[in-house]
Amino acid sequence: MKNVVTLLIAMPLLTYWLYPPGIKHSEEVPKWAGRELASMGAMSAQEIAVAVLVTIALALWIFGARYVNATAVALMAVSIMVVTKVFGWDDILKYRAAWNTLVWFATLIALADGLSRVGFVKWFAETVAGQLTGASPTVAMVALIALFFFSHYMFASVTAHTTAMLPVMPAAGSKIPGIPTYQYALLLCLTIGIMGVVSPYGAGPSPIYYGSGYLPARDYWRLGGIFGLIFLTVFLAVGVPWVLLIK
Repeated sequence: MKNVVTLLIAMPLLTYWLYPPGIKHSEEVPKWAGRELASMGAMSAQEIAVAVLVTIALALWIFGARYVNATAVALMAVSIMVVTKVFGWDDILKYRAAWNTLVWFATLIALADGLSRVGFVKWFAETVAGQLTGASPTVAMVALIALFFFSHYMFASVTAHTTAMLPVMPAAGSKIPGIPTYQYALLLCLTIGIMGVVSPYGAGPSPIYYGSGYLPARDYWRLGGIFGLIFLTVFLAVGVPWVLLIK
C-alpha cells in the first residue's frame, strides 16, 4: 500500500519531467472544446444505444463473471450493435486499432503459452535460481523478484505471465535456504499490479493505448522501460521492507 501511494504521488511529476507536453497553456483550448460540444448537440438515438450496451457489458463483466464469459459478453454487445445497425460491419473493419490489438494478443499469448508448454519458463526460472545459490536470502529474493518483474517482456498480458511463471517462481525460490517463503510469495503477487507498464502489450489496455498512435513506438518503449525501472525501485525500496515486517 505504501509503495502504491508513493507512486501515485510521484507519477504526475515524473511524467511531466520525463515527457513534458508540447503545449503547456492555451486559452483557446477551452473555447474550442466548448464550441465543439455545442455543435454536437444532444445525444442521438444511436449514441444512447451505444451507451446502454456498453453499460450492460460493463455490468456483466463486473457482476456477472461467475455466470457469463467475458468474451461472450463482448461478442454479444458487438453483435447487437451490428444487428441493430448502430454500427455497420464496414465501421468495424475500418477500426484498425481494434484489429491491431487482436493480432498482438493472439500472437503473443500463443507464444507465451508455447514457451510454457515446452518447459522454457520453468527451465529459465530454475536456472537463474541456481545461479543465486550461496547468496544471502534477501539478495536472492530481490533478484528473483526483479527477474519475475522484467520477464514480463516475454508475455502479452498479466494473466499469461501469472499463469506461466507464478507457480514456478516460489518453487525456484524455495531451493535457496533462508528465503522467507510467505513474504517472498506475497511480494511476487504484489508486483503483478505494476508490471504491465513495461511494454505496449504488457496489459489489457496497453495495445489500445499504443494503437491510438498518441505516443510514437520509440517513446512508448522508452517510457515503459524507464517507468518500469522506477516502479520496481520504489517497490523494492518501500514495499519489500514493509512486507518483511509481516510475520
